[in-house]
Amino acid sequence: MRIGFIGTGAITEAMVTGIVGSGLDVAGILVSPRNREIAARLAGRFPLVRIVKDNQEAVDAADVLFLAVRPQIAGDVVPKLKFRKGQKVVSVIAATDRPTLLGWIGEEVELTQAIPLPFVAERVGVTAIHPPNRAVAAIFAALGTAVECETREEYDLLAVGSALMATYLGILDRTTAWFAEKGLHRDKARAYIAPLFASLAQRAVRDEGTPLEELAREFSTKGGLNEQVLTDFDRGGGHRALTDALESVLLRVRGDDR
Repeated sequence: MRIGFIGTGAITEAMVTGIVGSGLDVAGILVSPRNREIAARLAGRFPLVRIVKDNQEAVDAADVLFLAVRPQIAGDVVPKLKFRKGQKVVSVIAATDRPTLLGWIGEEVELTQAIPLPFVAERVGVTAIHPPNRAVAAIFAALGTAVECETREEYDLLAVGSALMATYLGILDRTTAWFAEKGLHRDKARAYIAPLFASLAQRAVRDEGTPLEELAREFSTKGGLNEQVLTDFDRGGGHRALTDALESVLLRVRGDDR
């Protein structure tokens, strides 16, 4: 299998890094020369990687082609390319719907949309794809976990979920800052809180059959400190603020934010 990339940014670099170490049966990885620095770095690190002379060469040679250009320029880049009928094409272009992509491509390709995150470089990423596609899912499964969405609505909702990363880290930051204000060094606070959060996330993944509400109760002794923080958080508008933010992002993802 030969994999091609149109666009050579951070996500392409993460995906290529993960693919090379994944054990996938890959004969070659073709990267476009648009970002010469990243392309050269990848070619220098990995013998499988070759920089093509132009985008069309990547399209012509790839069995699976990833469109990984920024949405601001995708409308200029993609329509200039000539695709093969039935070609496997994976778009990781953000905030661009399927009809628009197919209009740009102008050919009956096997199109899948995906939301890879930087963690695919370490092969611990979770990636939403739509529609379900066995070959594409196998690639992302080798980079961590693939979640195949049956509908556009499911895919949009998981896109909203990916917007929680900064908030999660922001909670960690605000908590360690509070500890520092109370006299605990931030490094020591982070050394405690970050692994604590990681352990909770691992528990949620490991016990996937247990409702999260039940897990929350397990960690909230009646009248205890965990219950107090959760209750105060809710009374202070925390849950409402989170829900409002998710609703706002969903409107943007669906293109209804005007």
